[in-house]
Amino acid sequence: MLETLKVTPFGAFHTVIGLIAVFAGITALARYKEISPRFLAGKIYVAATILTCLTGFGIFHHGGFGKGHVLGIITLVVLGIAFTAGSTRLFGRASRYVETVSYSMTFFFHMIPTVNETATRFPLGSPLATSLEAPGLQAAAGALFIAFLVGAFLQVRRLHHNAGLSQPESHPA
Repeated sequence: MLETLKVTPFGAFHTVIGLIAVFAGITALARYKEISPRFLAGKIYVAATILTCLTGFGIFHHGGFGKGHVLGIITLVVLGIAFTAGSTRLFGRASRYVETVSYSMTFFFHMIPTVNETATRFPLGSPLATSLEAPGLQAAAGALFIAFLVGAFLQVRRLHHNAGLSQPESHPA
């Protein structure tokens, strides 16, 4: 099957690690409404995401250094921002928001190659898309971005609501 899909063993390992990250991200979002290393699913997500990015730097399926490699670099930078926001007060009162939205953004980044690679490989013999520039893939990326924006909005609203519940009420004098 690997020959049919033209995937090297290293590429297969990269794909498995990426799928672990995606499933851990889905689990975290479904259970906790966010991806956070405070939870086991979030820890698995972060570790698998880092490994996916690092192994992705050794894959040149579509030629040399390309968009996927740039996305890996951006993902690592955003993971660094999320970690910093979650473990310091660098962003002040916005730290929790920056952390949550940043981890969600990395999940959005995962979904782009997941959809692209799936659509250009399956079904076998007659893939849904013949190239990464196919209009359907562009539309899918747009839909994923809208889903990310809606999800981020809902997460920020939830955090804001929860922050309001945990602060003491102020009474006019």
